Amino acid sequence: MSIVLSPVSIAGTVQGSTQAIKMSSFNLSSQKWQNRVLLVFAPSVDNLSYQQQMHLFDQQKSGFKDRDLVLVQVLATNKSYANGQLIDESSVANLRNRFGVDQENFRVILVGKDGGIKRQDTTPVAATAIFEQIDAMPMRQQEMRSSR
Repeated sequence: MSIVLSPVSIAGTVQGSTQAIKMSSFNLSSQKWQNRVLLVFAPSVDNLSYQQQMHLFDQQKSGFKDRDLVLVQVLATNKSYANGQLIDESSVANLRNRFGVDQENFRVILVGKDGGIKRQDTTPVAATAIFEQIDAMPMRQQEMRSSR
């Protein structure tokens, strides 16, 4: 599956900042075998579940890095980000369609390096619970052994 970007999304920048922020497309298949992807879908940054979720993750940043985990925030009414990088609207729409998450729903989805869905939560989940699940995966076990 190839994603065609319109010139507008490539050149899209956010006004009002001294530095233009480039929007990039986020393609889940480009992450395959490179990273695990943790998607957080929410209606907006004001969503209570979203705020709780981000608070739970903020305390565990090093755990994300250790596990090759890319955090993707998919928001209906605010800007969406992949590891802090602004992503374009078509990427957001593609993610919503692929996982069937409506704009008003909160969902946390873990996608493994093989591209498969490993876990789905409809309420905020502790980063440690996600890490424990990842650490139990055969591929992660192998990574931990080879990094010693």
